[in-house]
Amino acid sequence: MQASDIMTTDVITVTPETSVYHAAALLTEHRISGMPVVDDEGQVVGIVSEGDLLHRIETGTLRRQRTWLAEFLHSTRELAGEYLKEHALKVGDVMTDNVISVRPTSSLGEIADLLDRHHIKRVPVLQEGRVVGIVSRSNLIHMLAGEAPSDAKTQAADETIHRHAVQALGGHRWAMAAENLVVVDGIVHVWGTVRSEEERDAIRVTIERVPGVKGVENHLGYPVVIPAM
Repeated sequence: MQASDIMTTDVITVTPETSVYHAAALLTEHRISGMPVVDDEGQVVGIVSEGDLLHRIETGTLRRQRTWLAEFLHSTRELAGEYLKEHALKVGDVMTDNVISVRPTSSLGEIADLLDRHHIKRVPVLQEGRVVGIVSRSNLIHMLAGEAPSDAKTQAADETIHRHAVQALGGHRWAMAAENLVVVDGIVHVWGTVRSEEERDAIRVTIERVPGVKGVENHLGYPVVIPAM
């Protein structure tokens, strides 16, 4: 299998001129942890992620004040770069411009190796410099779950659990979309982002009450939200 077989094609993008506040809102709204940055020609020029917005003056999460010796040992370039991440107002000033990408024909083994080696959660799929999709760690796990050996009876039971879990979550503002749930041998795997521990627990409890569920594997995380000035 290759990237084109498992990639997410509905890709949310921003431009270098997008405000960091709007970027944070998009990450939260779409429950994603990062997105490509494209120029006016649609070419990828960077990636902006939760990590790029982690230390911000608005949220009081600036890096700790260093000792004079530590300050001296850091280059002015490093210090200026940190200041930009903490204070800049536009995505172009906080994004990571060293974009690690793959092709639609890249193998899953190659992608997994890149994610592991560079300690990243996702990688854009580029064709002639343009984004055609994104492959994340969860895409790879979804594929693995879908390939798990299972007899027809167990598979049918898993499909029933999935349908009932989606129905049980339906109507709640904190619910996960159907594609965020994968059921393997009665174990429900849940991916996505939540805004609170209460949401995480509510999702888990809702799924636990579905008949046939043997357990819930929680892969939910938290988005980074930056309040507007």
